[in-house]
Amino acid sequence: MTDQRVKRENVVIGPEGTPLTLADLPKPDTVRWVIRRKAEVVAAVRGGLLTLDGALDRYGLSSEEFMAWQRSIESHGIAGLRTTRVQQYR
Repeated sequence: MTDQRVKRENVVIGPEGTPLTLADLPKPDTVRWVIRRKAEVVAAVRGGLLTLDGALDRYGLSSEEFMAWQRSIESHGIAGLRTTRVQQYR
């Protein structure tokens, strides 16, 4: 029987279906927010890897910006994060 108290690194499933850890997230100084990076941050918050406040602080995001990313994913999937396509999805 294995010991269930063994500490494991927190892992969530990322937007591409692969395991995502804190080490896999975009760097805190990220400037260029491509679709995948936005989706990873949303997945990390949804999965409990980061708190919302932690993500906002880490990446210098406003709550409105993060919530817009989350709404885009909920409404249109990851493709909804494509900023050049915003008008098409409205």
